[in-house]
Amino acid sequence: MLRAALPALLLPLLGLAAAAVADAPRLRMGLYPNKLVKSKNHCPSSTWIQFQDSCYIFLQEAIKVESIEDVRNQCTDHGADMISIHNEEENAFILDTLKKQWKGPDDILLGMFYDTDDASFKWFDNSNMTFDKWTDQDDDEDLVDTCAFLHIKTGEWKKGNCEVSSVEGTLCKTAIPYKRKYLSDNHILISALVIASTVILTVLGAIIWFLYKKHSDSRFTTVFSTAPQSPYNEDCVLVVGEENEYPVQFD
Repeated sequence: MLRAALPALLLPLLGLAAAAVADAPRLRMGLYPNKLVKSKNHCPSSTWIQFQDSCYIFLQEAIKVESIEDVRNQCTDHGADMISIHNEEENAFILDTLKKQWKGPDDILLGMFYDTDDASFKWFDNSNMTFDKWTDQDDDEDLVDTCAFLHIKTGEWKKGNCEVSSVEGTLCKTAIPYKRKYLSDNHILISALVIASTVILTVLGAIIWFLYKKHSDSRFTTVFSTAPQSPYNEDCVLVVGEENEYPVQFD
Protein backbone atom coordinates (compact mmCIF):
# COMPACT_ATOMS: atom_id res chain seq x y z
CA MET A 1 0.00 0.00 0.00
CA LEU A 2 2.73 2.44 1.00
CA ARG A 3 4.91 1.44 -1.93
CA ALA A 4 2.05 2.09 -4.35
CA ALA A 5 1.20 5.47 -2.81
CA LEU A 6 4.77 6.79 -2.72
CA PRO A 7 5.09 7.54 -6.48
CA ALA A 8 1.78 9.40 -6.36
CA LEU A 9 3.24 11.54 -3.57
CA LEU A 10 6.60 12.18 -5.19
CA LEU A 11 5.42 13.16 -8.67
CA PRO A 12 3.44 16.28 -7.64
CA LEU A 13 6.25 17.42 -5.35
CA LEU A 14 8.87 17.02 -8.05
CA GLY A 15 6.58 18.83 -10.48
CA LEU A 16 6.26 21.73 -8.04
CA ALA A 17 10.01 21.97 -7.66
CA ALA A 18 10.52 21.98 -11.43
CA ALA A 19 7.85 24.65 -11.88
CA ALA A 20 9.39 26.89 -9.24
CA VAL A 21 12.82 26.74 -10.85
CA ALA A 22 11.41 27.21 -14.36
CA ASP A 23 9.32 30.24 -13.37
CA ALA A 24 12.21 32.13 -11.80
CA PRO A 25 13.70 33.50 -15.06
CA ARG A 26 10.21 34.26 -16.38
CA LEU A 27 9.35 36.26 -13.29
CA ARG A 28 12.65 38.08 -13.56
CA MET A 29 12.05 38.99 -17.20
CA GLY A 30 8.46 40.04 -16.58
CA LEU A 31 6.87 37.49 -18.90
CA TYR A 32 3.78 37.22 -16.70
CA PRO A 33 1.99 40.56 -17.25
CA ASN A 34 -1.09 39.42 -15.33
CA LYS A 35 0.91 38.69 -12.18
CA LEU A 36 1.66 41.47 -9.76
CA VAL A 37 5.44 41.42 -10.20
CA LYS A 38 7.01 44.75 -9.39
CA SER A 39 9.80 45.46 -11.86
CA LYS A 40 12.80 47.25 -10.44
CA ASN A 41 14.39 50.02 -12.46
CA HIS A 42 17.97 48.94 -13.17
CA CYS A 43 18.86 52.08 -15.13
CA PRO A 44 21.59 54.56 -14.09
CA SER A 45 19.10 56.98 -12.49
CA SER A 46 15.39 57.79 -12.24
CA THR A 47 15.61 60.07 -15.28
CA TRP A 48 16.08 56.98 -17.45
CA ILE A 49 13.24 54.75 -18.61
CA GLN A 50 13.63 50.98 -18.70
CA PHE A 51 12.16 48.82 -21.44
CA GLN A 52 13.08 45.14 -21.92
CA ASP A 53 16.88 44.92 -21.46
CA SER A 54 17.72 48.56 -22.18
CA CYS A 55 17.53 52.02 -20.63
CA TYR A 56 16.47 55.14 -22.51
CA ILE A 57 16.84 58.85 -21.89
CA PHE A 58 15.43 61.72 -23.92
CA LEU A 59 17.63 64.80 -23.93
CA GLN A 60 15.31 67.57 -24.98
CA GLU A 61 17.91 70.21 -25.59
CA ALA A 62 18.30 72.19 -28.79
CA ILE A 63 21.93 72.26 -29.85
CA LYS A 64 23.91 73.43 -32.84
CA VAL A 65 25.92 70.67 -34.46
CA GLU A 66 28.50 70.41 -37.18
CA SER A 67 28.15 66.68 -37.75
CA ILE A 68 26.22 63.71 -36.49
CA GLU A 69 29.14 62.92 -34.19
CA ASP A 70 28.17 65.97 -32.16
CA VAL A 71 24.76 64.40 -31.69
CA ARG A 72 26.34 61.11 -30.63
CA ASN A 73 28.49 62.95 -28.10
CA GLN A 74 25.31 64.04 -26.35
CA CYS A 75 24.64 60.35 -25.65
CA THR A 76 28.18 59.14 -25.05
CA ASP A 77 28.57 61.83 -22.38
CA HIS A 78 25.80 59.95 -20.54
CA GLY A 79 27.40 56.53 -21.07
CA ALA A 80 25.01 55.66 -23.91
CA ASP A 81 24.68 55.88 -27.69
CA MET A 82 22.07 57.07 -30.12
CA ILE A 83 18.91 55.03 -30.31
CA SER A 84 18.76 51.67 -32.11
CA ILE A 85 15.50 49.76 -32.62
CA HIS A 86 15.26 45.99 -32.94
CA ASN A 87 11.59 45.01 -32.92
CA GLU A 88 8.08 46.37 -33.32
CA GLU A 89 7.51 46.49 -29.56
CA GLU A 90 10.55 48.69 -29.03
CA ASN A 91 9.53 50.95 -31.90
CA ALA A 92 6.06 51.36 -30.37
CA PHE A 93 7.55 52.04 -26.93
CA ILE A 94 9.80 54.80 -28.28
CA LEU A 95 6.92 56.28 -30.24
CA ASP A 96 4.71 56.37 -27.16
CA THR A 97 7.47 57.94 -25.08
CA LEU A 98 8.13 60.63 -27.67
CA LYS A 99 4.46 61.53 -27.96
CA LYS A 100 4.48 62.37 -24.24
CA GLN A 101 7.74 64.36 -24.24
CA TRP A 102 8.64 65.51 -27.72
CA LYS A 103 7.79 69.11 -28.60
CA GLY A 104 9.96 69.52 -31.67
CA PRO A 105 9.61 68.63 -35.35
CA ASP A 106 7.83 65.49 -36.51
CA ASP A 107 11.10 63.65 -37.12
CA ILE A 108 13.85 62.67 -34.71
CA LEU A 109 17.25 61.35 -35.64
CA LEU A 110 17.93 57.65 -35.14
CA GLY A 111 21.38 56.18 -34.45
CA MET A 112 21.71 54.77 -37.95
CA PHE A 113 23.97 55.54 -40.91
CA TYR A 114 24.59 54.16 -44.37
CA ASP A 115 27.92 52.36 -44.67
CA THR A 116 29.14 52.83 -48.23
CA ASP A 117 31.80 50.12 -47.81
CA ASP A 118 29.17 47.43 -47.14
CA ALA A 119 26.35 49.20 -48.98
CA SER A 120 24.05 48.72 -46.01
CA PHE A 121 22.57 50.59 -43.09
CA LYS A 122 24.13 50.07 -39.67
CA TRP A 123 23.52 51.15 -36.11
CA PHE A 124 26.08 53.37 -34.42
CA ASP A 125 26.05 51.11 -31.35
CA ASN A 126 27.21 48.18 -33.54
CA SER A 127 24.10 46.13 -32.83
CA ASN A 128 22.65 43.94 -35.57
CA MET A 129 20.03 45.17 -38.01
CA THR A 130 17.19 42.83 -37.05
CA PHE A 131 14.25 45.14 -37.79
CA ASP A 132 13.26 48.06 -40.01
CA LYS A 133 10.20 50.18 -40.66
CA TRP A 134 11.02 52.15 -43.78
CA THR A 135 8.45 54.21 -45.61
CA ASP A 136 8.07 53.64 -49.35
CA GLN A 137 10.96 55.57 -50.83
CA ASP A 138 13.02 55.33 -53.97
CA ASP A 139 15.68 52.63 -53.53
CA ASP A 140 17.78 54.07 -56.36
CA GLU A 141 18.56 57.32 -54.56
CA ASP A 142 22.09 58.26 -53.60
CA LEU A 143 22.62 57.05 -50.04
CA VAL A 144 25.96 58.72 -49.30
CA ASP A 145 25.78 60.59 -45.98
CA THR A 146 22.35 59.14 -45.36
CA CYS A 147 20.92 58.65 -41.89
CA ALA A 148 17.53 57.52 -40.59
CA PHE A 149 14.76 59.52 -38.93
CA LEU A 150 11.76 58.35 -36.93
CA HIS A 151 8.43 60.00 -37.72
CA ILE A 152 6.85 60.46 -34.30
CA LYS A 153 3.26 60.39 -35.61
CA THR A 154 3.39 57.24 -37.77
CA GLY A 155 6.35 55.40 -36.25
CA GLU A 156 7.82 54.87 -39.70
CA TRP A 157 11.41 55.51 -40.66
CA LYS A 158 12.62 57.68 -43.48
CA LYS A 159 16.00 58.44 -44.95
CA GLY A 160 17.59 61.86 -44.68
CA ASN A 161 20.86 63.71 -44.83
CA CYS A 162 23.20 63.17 -41.90
CA GLU A 163 24.53 66.71 -42.25
CA VAL A 164 22.18 68.47 -39.86
CA SER A 165 22.94 71.88 -38.44
CA SER A 166 20.86 71.56 -35.27
CA VAL A 167 18.70 69.12 -33.34
CA GLU A 168 15.82 69.81 -30.96
CA GLY A 169 16.52 66.74 -28.87
CA THR A 170 18.41 63.49 -28.74
CA LEU A 171 17.18 60.02 -27.83
CA CYS A 172 19.84 57.84 -26.21
CA LYS A 173 19.93 54.18 -25.28
CA THR A 174 22.18 51.92 -23.25
CA ALA A 175 22.04 48.27 -22.25
CA ILE A 176 21.29 47.39 -18.63
CA PRO A 177 24.61 46.56 -16.96
CA TYR A 178 25.08 42.85 -16.37
CA LYS A 179 25.46 43.21 -12.59
CA ARG A 180 22.35 45.36 -12.28
CA LYS A 181 20.32 43.16 -14.56
CA TYR A 182 21.10 39.78 -13.04
CA LEU A 183 22.78 40.05 -9.67
CA SER A 184 20.23 42.49 -8.21
CA ASP A 185 17.47 40.02 -9.02
CA ASN A 186 18.96 37.38 -6.74
CA HIS A 187 16.06 37.71 -4.35
CA ILE A 188 13.77 36.16 -6.96
CA LEU A 189 16.20 33.34 -7.66
CA ILE A 190 16.77 32.76 -3.96
CA SER A 191 13.02 32.53 -3.37
CA ALA A 192 12.69 29.97 -6.14
CA LEU A 193 15.64 27.98 -4.82
CA VAL A 194 14.22 28.01 -1.29
CA ILE A 195 10.91 26.64 -2.58
CA ALA A 196 12.67 24.02 -4.67
CA SER A 197 14.95 23.03 -1.76
CA THR A 198 11.97 22.70 0.58
CA VAL A 199 10.17 20.46 -1.86
CA ILE A 200 13.28 18.35 -2.46
CA LEU A 201 13.89 17.94 1.28
CA THR A 202 10.28 16.88 1.70
CA VAL A 203 10.72 14.28 -1.02
CA LEU A 204 13.95 13.00 0.54
CA GLY A 205 12.24 12.84 3.94
CA ALA A 206 9.43 10.75 2.47
CA ILE A 207 11.95 8.38 0.85
CA ILE A 208 13.97 8.04 4.09
CA TRP A 209 10.80 7.37 6.08
CA PHE A 210 9.73 4.73 3.57
CA LEU A 211 13.12 2.98 3.72
CA TYR A 212 13.13 3.13 7.54
CA LYS A 213 9.63 1.68 7.70
CA LYS A 214 10.52 -1.06 5.28
CA HIS A 215 13.66 -1.93 7.28
CA SER A 216 11.73 -1.97 10.56
CA ASP A 217 9.08 -4.32 9.16
CA SER A 218 11.82 -6.60 7.87
CA ARG A 219 13.50 -6.85 11.32
CA PHE A 220 10.17 -7.54 13.00
CA THR A 221 9.52 -10.46 10.67
CA THR A 222 13.06 -11.78 11.14
CA VAL A 223 12.78 -11.82 14.95
CA PHE A 224 9.69 -14.01 14.91
CA SER A 225 10.95 -16.25 12.16
CA THR A 226 14.15 -17.02 14.14
CA ALA A 227 12.50 -17.62 17.57
CA PRO A 228 13.72 -20.89 19.29
CA GLN A 229 11.51 -23.88 18.63
CA SER A 230 10.56 -26.57 21.16
CA PRO A 231 12.15 -30.01 20.54
CA TYR A 232 8.72 -31.56 20.99
CA ASN A 233 5.78 -31.14 18.77
CA GLU A 234 2.27 -30.65 20.14
CA ASP A 235 1.40 -34.32 19.80
CA CYS A 236 4.36 -35.36 21.88
CA VAL A 237 3.52 -32.96 24.66
CA LEU A 238 -0.06 -34.14 24.72
CA VAL A 239 0.96 -37.77 25.02
CA VAL A 240 3.38 -37.05 27.83
CA GLY A 241 0.63 -35.20 29.71
CA GLU A 242 -1.79 -38.08 29.34
CA GLU A 243 0.77 -40.59 30.52
CA ASN A 244 1.41 -38.53 33.66
CA GLU A 245 -2.27 -38.76 34.64
CA TYR A 246 -1.90 -42.48 35.45
CA PRO A 247 1.16 -43.03 37.62
CA VAL A 248 2.66 -46.47 37.57
CA GLN A 249 2.17 -48.46 40.78
CA PHE A 250 4.63 -51.13 41.89
CA ASP A 251 3.79 -54.08 44.04
